[in-house]
Amino acid sequence: MTTTDLLTRRERLLGTGTPLFYQDAVNIVRGEGVWLFDPDERRYLDMYNNVPCVGHCHPHVVEAMHQQASTLNVHSRYLHEGVLDYAERLTNQHAEELASVVFTCTGTEANEVAMSMARIATGGRGIICTDAAYHGNSAEVGKLTRARDGDSEIRAIPYPQRYRPLREGISEPELTDLYLSKVRTAIDSFAANNIPFAGMLVCPILANEGLPDIPKGFMPKAAEMVRDAGGLFITDEVQAGFCRTGSWWGYEVMDFVPDIVTMGKPMGNGLPLAGTAARTELVDTFRDRKRYFNTFASSPLQAAVGMAVLDVIEAENLRENVTRVGDYLRSELTKLQPHCPPMAEVRGYGLFIGLEWVSDRDTKTPDRDGATIFVNRLKDKGFLIGSAGSLGNVLKIRPPLVFSREHADLFLTAFAEIVENTYGTSA
Repeated sequence: MTTTDLLTRRERLLGTGTPLFYQDAVNIVRGEGVWLFDPDERRYLDMYNNVPCVGHCHPHVVEAMHQQASTLNVHSRYLHEGVLDYAERLTNQHAEELASVVFTCTGTEANEVAMSMARIATGGRGIICTDAAYHGNSAEVGKLTRARDGDSEIRAIPYPQRYRPLREGISEPELTDLYLSKVRTAIDSFAANNIPFAGMLVCPILANEGLPDIPKGFMPKAAEMVRDAGGLFITDEVQAGFCRTGSWWGYEVMDFVPDIVTMGKPMGNGLPLAGTAARTELVDTFRDRKRYFNTFASSPLQAAVGMAVLDVIEAENLRENVTRVGDYLRSELTKLQPHCPPMAEVRGYGLFIGLEWVSDRDTKTPDRDGATIFVNRLKDKGFLIGSAGSLGNVLKIRPPLVFSREHADLFLTAFAEIVENTYGTSA
């Protein structure tokens, strides 16, 4: 069946406009490690997908899935030691305070649980997010994405950044304080409208916002401000967690401990598995008030696969690999900047890199169309990345954690070739 036939069938069965990557869609039939393959066995280097964080079809994860599915998988309302072993091992990777977990199937569900948990614990309703937030698709969590539409219980602050700051020409500490003042304004706005305050929910590295260079100290000081106002601070680790940054969690990179943490995609390496970790008293209160259960979460299958992912991260020293290869890739991309006029900034953490794409470096004019074109040219050469950010102009590089220096060199060669062919400059 041709790609055109597949597209026609997809629109009929799934609905016209169902999202797809790339101008010319890619038909993927097989994955192995960092590679994806189409029906003709053309391979693509996957530098976008954080779902298979330890690599596509990792043998250890596949075997764990097979063995558990061959033995038992049941509703979550049975005792099973494997589930408890996984919960204990997972929470042991977190700060000591985050000792209990509520398992879900998706990051959206995990964030829904977190918001509910914060509201129950505080008696409040008001939630602060950023003005370029994305935390999921449910009706309640989706309000964070649509915060600018004026929902009375949501306040969006300008996301903290140094590239396009709220005010030019001030020091970094002054910029931190300026963004913190926006948090204070949001808290005061809830009070002025008689809306009790519940907390703040953000990605600790602001991944969806475009991986901005966050003014130093913003996250820990914002968390302190939120707590002083009676709220709880929630970090969404769906993109930042599981060693993506070179640390286990994005909140570690930002040097603070949140009250509630949500996790998702990488946990099951493709199997739907997510969760919300918090202090035990917060989880107990949530359980008492909501009587929450999830048919498919807290299952033996989820636990076995989640445990296998942790096995691979530790056995293959992937956290160290992320730091080593990520540092190399950012360094080499920075060397290409003088030869690539649109690439105004190289930023990120570990194996999560954002390239700010502009049409004019002096005016910092975002070039969304140019970013899209470059992403598609890389795809045509067999390298899959994406574009994201609040302005849609940030090239997003986020390969599986098994990505090596050899893979980085293949990508850098292709990147440099496109730069030379497009802009007539070579490194």
